[in-house]
Formats: sequence, C-alpha cells, structure tokens
Amino acid sequence: MTRTLDADYLVVGAGAIGMAFTDALIDHSDARVVMVDRRHGVGGHWLEAYPFVQLHQSSCFYGVASTMLGGGKLQVSGPEAGLQERATQPEITAYYVQALKRLRETGRVEFIPASDFDGDRRITSRISGSTFQVPETCRIVNAHYLAPTIPAEQAPPFDVVDGARVVPVDRLPRLEEAPSQYVVVGSGKTATDATIWLLARGVDPDAICWVRPRDPWMLNRALVQPDPAVYLGLVADIMQSTAESATLDEVFLRLEERGAMLRIDRSVTPTMAKAPTLGTWELEQLRTVGDVVRRGHLNSVSRGKLSLDSGVVGVADDALVVHCAADGLKNPPLLPLWRPSDIALQPIRAGFPCFSAALAGYVEATRTDDDEKNRLCPPSQFGNSLQQWAGMNLLGTRAAQSFGAEADIKEWADGVALNPSRVPPGTPASAALDDARSRLAAHTGPALEKFAAFIEG
Repeated sequence: MTRTLDADYLVVGAGAIGMAFTDALIDHSDARVVMVDRRHGVGGHWLEAYPFVQLHQSSCFYGVASTMLGGGKLQVSGPEAGLQERATQPEITAYYVQALKRLRETGRVEFIPASDFDGDRRITSRISGSTFQVPETCRIVNAHYLAPTIPAEQAPPFDVVDGARVVPVDRLPRLEEAPSQYVVVGSGKTATDATIWLLARGVDPDAICWVRPRDPWMLNRALVQPDPAVYLGLVADIMQSTAESATLDEVFLRLEERGAMLRIDRSVTPTMAKAPTLGTWELEQLRTVGDVVRRGHLNSVSRGKLSLDSGVVGVADDALVVHCAADGLKNPPLLPLWRPSDIALQPIRAGFPCFSAALAGYVEATRTDDDEKNRLCPPSQFGNSLQQWAGMNLLGTRAAQSFGAEADIKEWADGVALNPSRVPPGTPASAALDDARSRLAAHTGPALEKFAAFIEG
C-alpha cells in the first residue's frame, strides 16, 4: 500500500545542496519537507568519498546556514597555520548527521533514505520496497541536477585490459602491497589530493607518473578566507585583472603575478579553470613530480602500457593506475531555478554552491512569485574552460548585484557564514578593506564587459 506523505516540498537529494536549501527554507517558513536520497544517509557524495579528502575551501563556507561547519576555528599548526580549518570527510559526514537531527526536531522534516524517486510524485524504498507519494500540491525540488560523480561510484573512463592494475582513489589507503610505480589519472582536485597523499606517505616523486590531459589554474587558498579584506581583495584582483586584460590568458597571468592564481608548471598555459583552491605548500610538492604525461585523454590501460589520444607510453609492469578522472563538477544547461515542474537548484553567485542553495531556500520562503524569484536568483555555472570561468564570474556577479539590492536578502546574507563576500556588522575599518572596495567600485563594470566579450570569443 502506498502512503501519502504530508509535505509542501519534496527535496530530491540530501547532499550538500538539498540540505542547505531545506535548512534555510525550514528556518524562514512553516513549510513541511520530505527529503529523499538513494544513499543510506544525508551528506551526498561525502558518504562515498576517498577517506583522506578534505574540503579545498574554508569549512565555514560549506554546509548549512544555521550551523557553521567547524565553528570558525583556525589551524594552529602545519603549513596552513592561521588559515581557516578545512573539514575532513569524517567531520563533514558527522556534521550532516547533526544538521539532519536539528531539522527533524522541528517536527516538519522527514527523511527517506535508500530510496528512488520516479520523476513524478512516487518514492520507492530500495530496502523494503515500500512506496510513498506526495500530494499534487507538493512542490518538487531537484537537488541533484548538479550531483557530482566520483571515482568510487563510476567506472574508469578508459578500458582496462591484460591484467592491468587499476583502483579508484578511495582504495589507496587499503593497499596491501606497494607497486614500483603509481600512475595518477586526472587533472583536477582529486588527482592533486592523491598525489599529495602519496608523497606524504614516503612515495618517491620519481615513482609517480601523472597523466594530466589538461593543466589547471587553481586559486591560492590563503586568499579564499572569511576575512572580508582578504576575500574582497581577491575579488577585486579578479575584476581589476580582467578589466586591464585583452585576453583571458592575460587575465590569468595577471592574477598569477598578484599571487591569486597558481599553476603547477609555469611553462605550460593551462586550459582548465575549475579553480579549486590549493596551498602553496601543496604546489611545491606537486612540482616535484616530473613524469607528467600530456598526450590527451587515456583510452586504455594494459600491463606496462598506457594508450592515449596522442600515442603510447610505457609504465612498469606492476604499475598501479589510480583512477581520479570522474567528473566532479557538472555543467549541464542552465535552467530557470523556479519552473512549473520543479525547483532546479543550481549555482547563483560565482562558486560556493552551499550559499547558493541556502539563498534559494531563503528566497523560496520569503517570496511568492516565481518570476520574481528567478529575477533575483538567475542561475550561474561552474567553471571548466577559461571561457566557462569567465561566464561563471559574469553570471554570478550579475546575480549578486540582483539579490544584493534587496534589503532583507542583504541582511540575511551578511549574517550567513556561507557567504564569502559578507562584511558582518561591526567589521573594523582597514586600509586593505577600503582598497578592495575602491577597486571593486572602479573595475567591476569594465570587468563584466570584458567577461561578456571573452565569452563571445
């Protein structure tokens, strides 16, 4: 028998996006919410991620609006002493358990784990087979439109033949015997994490072969911090560098000169700009790996051989290939967030998806007209190529100008630690903050014009 649930909203996906939206909606309305997820708990891909993963950004920029992840603590030792702490996988999953507990205690949130949504109004448990439905008046919230894929849940995007040894990155800590060579496959954050982890455990840099189809630009983590003068200084650097540049490559080179952007190999011009953060100490270690293969994407792995778009590379017969090549950030077509069929959660401001999801939850709770909601919160995107990075900044900045012009949204956003651009009431004046604000005022308009021109090519 199918049970009908008492719900105003059905949130499909209980990862970071679904949790941030639900948290803000519940805190600013009297709505009743049902959350459903195919996994066994809340937290999304963090439940399956490699065990040594950490946030690449400050903990306070991640999670839900009601409860600061990490409590704003700073690192007191190590190469990042003085910077905001970055939560580990166990800390993140424990945080989401507590966030769900808080939501349930309102009496207005129900969570149905290990279940599938049929795309209409029906939910089926993978464990018991029980079925549920929500009424026609219940609004569907698509919180998995941008759900990442991770190596633990996706087969390698290359063929494995002739007894070659291939493992997803999450299996590295469970190895029982060390190979003579590691082959790390991937260009993004997961590949850099895997390489840093291997080096930290005594693997000789010469024993690592890094298959890097594209070289990435990465943000200097020391500048992506909750100090308004520091973070707004970074944004001012981006706007000024863009306004003063004739090409996108020049923008990134100017940002590199300012210490804002990093690249592993200064002899190679990166074409990838997802722009995760990286510590300068990590950069130094990554540069010790000299065996970097840039021959396009890996097509197949066989014993002692890698076959790529542009040739074949020999490796050790016992080489262990570490699969880090899943598509963590998605770039599907942009949709209006509010549609007749559903609320399709997507980035709004540039980067920081948890803030965007919480913002959508706040706007849903405080506005009634979908056209007005879409005007306030137009969708942005994640960066990938340099042009997409420009598009992310163009759309995200326009969106920030739109929702930031609303007095109540600005007041809410200034009180939310998820918002990296906030200047909390009582923030002391400083020459650095004044300089950042002055440069933003002078360069944001011209930079937006340049971003638009760069996108058009």
